[in-house]
Amino acid sequence: MYPFDYFRPGTLDQAREALTSNPESKLLAGGMSLVPVMRHRLARPSVLIDLGKVEALKGITESEHRLRIGAMTTHCTVCASDLVKRRIPALAQLASGIGDPLVRNRGTIGGSIAHNDPAACYPSAAVALGATIHTNRRDIAADHFFLGTFTTALGHDEIIVAVEFPVPNGATYIKFINAASRFSIVGIFLARFDQEVRVGVTGAARHAHRCAPLEQALTKTFTPQAARAVKVESGGLIEDINGSAAYRAHLIPELTARAVEQCLAGTPGEIV
Repeated sequence: MYPFDYFRPGTLDQAREALTSNPESKLLAGGMSLVPVMRHRLARPSVLIDLGKVEALKGITESEHRLRIGAMTTHCTVCASDLVKRRIPALAQLASGIGDPLVRNRGTIGGSIAHNDPAACYPSAAVALGATIHTNRRDIAADHFFLGTFTTALGHDEIIVAVEFPVPNGATYIKFINAASRFSIVGIFLARFDQEVRVGVTGAARHAHRCAPLEQALTKTFTPQAARAVKVESGGLIEDINGSAAYRAHLIPELTARAVEQCLAGTPGEIV
């Protein structure tokens, strides 16, 4: 690992100032993604800005049928939250299946969304629920936030402050995992609202995305059969050692159908 300076600000303003004054600096949230990248010498920030002491970035609140989760809130806090379990239980289910206990106790929702791994869990929930990513400068709709592999709409001087999720009528998260890494080979976050059904997909493409054909079919008829009848094209999907693009194209409607079954049964999802 290369040498670097370390700064642990106590306020958001101090973090923003440090980030602005050091063009080659990086924000450190939980460190579950950045530290391994640095260890493999794939990143060489001159300064690490540790957000761990910025209390304004932590916590979970509710207002007007929306849950607001601070960027530095850990996965284990989300999965243990009575408020999340009551209002969006699928989000608690999602958080409970991330990595292992170490990752869940150190990793944060803001760090996960900012890193934007193609197989990360939270981005699928963000696009399916129509979340808003609040930064120190602006508000960004999740549909416009995830741009490519490890690429987001964030500018260098932007810090995610919180992620705000509308509360759906029902939701389910199903994750077909790589048993070694526990990342998604394909993950489906299904959210049902008054006027529409939204389907967020992770693990299948360069970044989390919505599946319009499934959304249209399920908005019309919310049944497992409607999901299984949809043919998902394999173009643009990932090919790797975990499965071909065609395999992932097959998994997307099948897992969505299972998510519909779980949603109708009132259960928050499962890990397959």
